Amino acid sequence: MLNGWRSRLAAFALGPILALAAAAAPARADTITVTHWGAAFYGAPYAVAMAKGFFKAHGVDVTGVLTSTGGGTSVRNTLAGDLPFGEVALAAAVEAINHGQPIKIIGSGVDSVADILWIAKPGAPYHSVKDLKGKKVGFTAPGSVTNMLILMALKASGMTPSDVQLVAAGGIGANLSAVVNGALDAGMTGEPTWSENQSKVQPVFWVKDVLPPNMMQTVTITTDDYAKSDPAKLRALLAGRAEGVAFINEHTDEAADIVAAAYHGDPALYRRVFHNFVALHYWSDGRMDYDGMNRMVEGLQIVGKQNGPVDWSKIVDTSFLPAGMKAASN
Repeated sequence: MLNGWRSRLAAFALGPILALAAAAAPARADTITVTHWGAAFYGAPYAVAMAKGFFKAHGVDVTGVLTSTGGGTSVRNTLAGDLPFGEVALAAAVEAINHGQPIKIIGSGVDSVADILWIAKPGAPYHSVKDLKGKKVGFTAPGSVTNMLILMALKASGMTPSDVQLVAAGGIGANLSAVVNGALDAGMTGEPTWSENQSKVQPVFWVKDVLPPNMMQTVTITTDDYAKSDPAKLRALLAGRAEGVAFINEHTDEAADIVAAAYHGDPALYRRVFHNFVALHYWSDGRMDYDGMNRMVEGLQIVGKQNGPVDWSKIVDTSFLPAGMKAASN
């Protein structure tokens, strides 16, 4: 009996110590998914939020980013992650939901296509979409932003997908290499790859010259189950990302330097690009732009993967956005 009392006394004495230790324990380190991390600037707000401690201030510790070449791969990475949160192509998210994946769109990402263009070798006789008839034309991955944009650019130019040979060439770097090496007649690119390689290629067309610039490239997603099980963490992630966007807008040079370090890029070049992007309102703070979303979905309609408009009320949940953005989203 004496031993029993001793055990209970020890447990009583240790209780407050264990509670304090648990309270002092750091938040679990989490990995999220961001399409084209390190190769395109979709991930800039996350790099800033990690470096400036915005996520930690909201109680979530993001220390790693899982990436992909875009499209459905980014969605699958998000679904497979321990923390099912990701920024992925809007078209890929909609297509996955249409195929029965239990996903919710919970915020917007990049709301401009002004950074994307198609390139060719210097001296090539391609200076418009129409010049690409019968040629090998690259994009990143099926269901990706660039898959939708090339289809829409063809349609806007009075052409059909059968007028060119479309090739899912992989990531942005792979498209550049395929063009330089002659495997593709034209391929897509964007920042910072474009600014870093202007001496190696020439522009064929900029998407902004063919299509409306405010089109929703990316959105943030989660699973239906996670939306129910851990809404606080989703709110923290979206709040941290929104603060990252605000910091980019207000401290553009410092933000560019942070992302240059994360991406192993040239700070001076990144500063120039970031100032251009801020002027374009490239990064959304999270609130939904349904007009821009509807424009991007036109690509799915062109290839018969979406019949009619998307009923956003069934697949969008704005309840995790910071205060003041939910009403603005509707």
